[in-house]
Amino acid sequence: MLEIQGFLSDEECRLIIHLAQMKGLQRSQILPTEEYEEAMSTMQLSQVDLFQLLDQNHDGRLQLREVLAQTRLGNGRWMTPENIQEMYAAIKADPDGDGVLSLQEFANMDLRDFHKYMRSHKAESNELVRNSHHTWLHQGEGAHHVMRAIRQRVLRLTRLSPEIVELSEPLQVVRYGEGGHYHAHVDSGPVYPETICSHTKLVVNESVPFETSCRQVPPTWGYMTVLFYLNNVTGGGETVFPVADNRTYDEMSLIRDDVDLRDTRRHCDKGNLRVKPHQGTAVFWYNYLPDGQGWVGEVDDYSLHGGCLVTRGTKWIANNWINVDPSRARQALFQQEMARLAREGGADSQSEWALDRAYSEARVEL
Repeated sequence: MLEIQGFLSDEECRLIIHLAQMKGLQRSQILPTEEYEEAMSTMQLSQVDLFQLLDQNHDGRLQLREVLAQTRLGNGRWMTPENIQEMYAAIKADPDGDGVLSLQEFANMDLRDFHKYMRSHKAESNELVRNSHHTWLHQGEGAHHVMRAIRQRVLRLTRLSPEIVELSEPLQVVRYGEGGHYHAHVDSGPVYPETICSHTKLVVNESVPFETSCRQVPPTWGYMTVLFYLNNVTGGGETVFPVADNRTYDEMSLIRDDVDLRDTRRHCDKGNLRVKPHQGTAVFWYNYLPDGQGWVGEVDDYSLHGGCLVTRGTKWIANNWINVDPSRARQALFQQEMARLAREGGADSQSEWALDRAYSEARVEL
């Protein structure tokens, strides 16, 4: 992780916030329950197979922390040990109440009861995986000159080809109010053969059960995040990297003695590295390792990061992510199609950016 102070000027930070407010922000969403259930159903796993998948230490018993490691995106609710035990009691999954499920107890459980329970418990904002509001700002041709300038600055910073940067996601602007947070996560989903990337799915005729945002850069063979702090935060709001600089990584070691290092509302102070928000500062890091053949490899587990609880005031950030599909063929097809649309004058003319173009001359006074 690299921290660069003064990457954005105060004026640029204020303008980005102003543009985001003019466009309007929406609540940040996590995978809805209905889509989660549909995705799970396509996996066609038996309960025995599912048990073995969850049982990471292969001892034939599901500990609370093993279940917690897999339940983060069920319906957007952040599950705690207390939540899991309440669910067990409600669906009668743990007859002896010891918080541990045997294979027989798991096999006797009706998964429909689990989904019904999750649907019936609407999460409050402070119980979500992510509690924030966001919008997207266009950075392509016709965008505000400051948006274009920032994209060019990222291009110089990363030393990537213009095609890679220009075809990546627009700028995401995020507002965390008091009480806002984002529990620890990585900035791209795992790459499986049955996974397709959000940014390339429209140019291939493929139907797959899982979709993810493929945030990576091939010249350095790693996914990249560039995060900008747009204001100084009165209290809290640090970016935490819970396992940065650890010698080894073990997912189960993240949850010990009722301390979940991924829980940014409770345990940010226990993370290895915390970056305090300073207006104009940029931080960037890679989220994936190389595969040894010049393309994307495995997730870099040490890139796990989150947004700590904002205890006072408001936190504004922006994110630039670099997107490349783990399938070279799909990525090549995507770039060819975008180049064709650009020649025909249509690659950057989506109606969704019409509002951004209307603000292309917007100014903000200090």
